[in-house]
Amino acid sequence: MRIIVCDNYDLLSKKAAQIVGSQMILNPKSILGLATGSTPIGMYKNLIKMYEEGLIDFSKTTTFNLDEYYQLPINNDQSYHYFMDENLFNHININRENIHIPNGMADDIDAECVLYDKMIDDNGIDIQVLGIGNNAHIGFNEPTINFNKGTHIVTLDESTREANARFFNSLDEVPTKAITMGTGSIFKSKKILLLASGANKAEAIYNTVHGKVTPEVPSSILQFHKDVIIILDKEAASLLNENDYELMSEFVKTK
Repeated sequence: MRIIVCDNYDLLSKKAAQIVGSQMILNPKSILGLATGSTPIGMYKNLIKMYEEGLIDFSKTTTFNLDEYYQLPINNDQSYHYFMDENLFNHININRENIHIPNGMADDIDAECVLYDKMIDDNGIDIQVLGIGNNAHIGFNEPTINFNKGTHIVTLDESTREANARFFNSLDEVPTKAITMGTGSIFKSKKILLLASGANKAEAIYNTVHGKVTPEVPSSILQFHKDVIIILDKEAASLLNENDYELMSEFVKTK
């Protein structure tokens, strides 16, 4: 597990985009696992800029998103289909047939989960981008008594709904359920890139790195993955020891 701490969110976003962009340059047919939420928005802006400058090309790229709200129409401006279009897909040359996002409106949601996992297994994911919740959820894998292997329907914790309520008119509008890749699906990715910003994520990050591996801290499973990069700003890293990470700023890198 490699941990990189940046001076601020802007540098975090640039570094994350550099890592994803490098993967795409090395393999134009890269398969990317993507995340939603506020944290990766800066990374997406940097990837769009890299595309506009001719540094990367999405025409042969395939994407799999982590999750989607259950029974929220994809044209709703809070759906993750809408989010990805607004923050990335509408601004790049990706083939729409290569975009995969769980269908929370599927008539048979169990069959949708099985199909989504089969597509992941058939393609593989080269690099999976993750955010992290205040309660250490990854995707929408909430703290529970068991790690969920595959894509599944989950009931959202009240803390998660409260954190996401800022995007809706009220807490009552926030869906109570979501469809999400399981930790097992995430764990199959060749490389995992976890991003976190803000002091409210510091405890979750500490428990991810140093805590006991337990489904009550879903992100702790990443301790067992062979290739994880965690990129933080200083606030999110505030509970870590300086020996845990590399410090990066605009002009200097120290270990």
